[in-house]
Amino acid sequence: MSSKPRNSHNAKGPSQRQLRVGETLRHALSDILFREDFFDPDLENVSITISEISISPDLSNARVYTMPLGGVNVEVVLPALNRLAPKIQSMVAQRVHLRRAPRLKFLLDESFENAARMNVLFNALHQDK
Repeated sequence: MSSKPRNSHNAKGPSQRQLRVGETLRHALSDILFREDFFDPDLENVSITISEISISPDLSNARVYTMPLGGVNVEVVLPALNRLAPKIQSMVAQRVHLRRAPRLKFLLDESFENAARMNVLFNALHQDK
């Protein structure tokens, strides 16, 4: 649970191409996770939110920030997604036309928890006045 910025290695931030490819991958992954059945009991009847995809400058690696709906069963869903990553990657390669499909690494998106914590703090400040 580090608080380092996601793009700490690149002070300028991602390029327009990285952002465009990341957004295209996000749409393809959302569609795949919504429509496909992976025959994995850990992913059965689980809704997954993909909030962001951070892609490396050479487009070979992609960090997929995800959260199961309601934050339920994170400890089961995340390993299942990473276990199925090669299969999901090949499905992405069929939909997104790149020279090479990036390797996918699924990570927990903590921005929802951070937003909820800040909301509680702001509400506490508002009630103190």
